[in-house]
Amino acid sequence: MAPDPYALSCGWWAYGKVGLRRFFRLCPAEFRRQRLGHQALACVPQPQAWHQGGAPVTPVWATLFERLVLAYLKNITGPLLDPLQFAYRANRSVDDAVNMGLHFILQHLDKSGTYVRLLSVDFSSAFNTIIPTLLQTKLTQLSVPSSICQWITSFLTDRHQLVKLGKFKSNSRTTSTGAPQGCVLSPLLFSLYTNDCTSTDPSVKLLKFTDDTTVIGLIQDGDESAYRQEVEQLAA
Repeated sequence: MAPDPYALSCGWWAYGKVGLRRFFRLCPAEFRRQRLGHQALACVPQPQAWHQGGAPVTPVWATLFERLVLAYLKNITGPLLDPLQFAYRANRSVDDAVNMGLHFILQHLDKSGTYVRLLSVDFSSAFNTIIPTLLQTKLTQLSVPSSICQWITSFLTDRHQLVKLGKFKSNSRTTSTGAPQGCVLSPLLFSLYTNDCTSTDPSVKLLKFTDDTTVIGLIQDGDESAYRQEVEQLAA
C-alpha cells in the first residue's frame, strides 16, 4: 500500500512542536493571549499542483503562529479599517461591495443632470508592492504596538526564496519587499497597507476588495474634476 503523501511523521510533528515553543518564547506577550479555534488547528492537505504554482510552503506550526498574529491584528485594527474595504472582514463579501456600488450609482442617477464614471483597477502582483518600513509606519498610525510592528517588519525582511521544479533547485535569493503569496497574514497586511487609500471628495467613492479597486465618480452638471483628480492620485 502506497504511503499517504499528507501523513505527518512523529519526527516531523516533534520538530513542529519544538519550533512552535521557540516562536512563543520569542514572540511579543500580546500574541500569547490569543486563542486558536478548532478550525485553526486542522491540517489541510495541499495538492502537489498547488505547490508547483509558486506559492510558499511553510510548516504548519508557522501557519498557526500567523493565525495568532492575524487574530490580534483584527482585534486592534478592525474599527479603524476603511468602511469601503470589503475583503477579509466579518459579514462582508464581494456581493456587499457590488450592492454598495449599485446603491451609490442608482441613488445618484435619481437626480437630474447626473451621470457616473466607473474605473476598475486590478493591481498586478499587489502583495509584492508592500514596503515593510512604510507598512510599519502605517501600522503605528493604526495603534498597533511597536513590538508587533517590529515583528511584522522582521517577518517580511530578509526572506530567502528559491524555485524547485522536480529534483532541480534554483539559487537562493534574499528579498525584503512584499508579503509572501499564500501566507495567512498577507491579505490583511495588504489591506492595512492600502487602508489610507481613500477618496477625499464625497462625489468619488473608492470600493476595495483586497487589490481590486473600483473608482466611482458621481458626476453632477458635467464637472469631472474631482473624479479625474482621484484617478491621477491613484495612478501616481
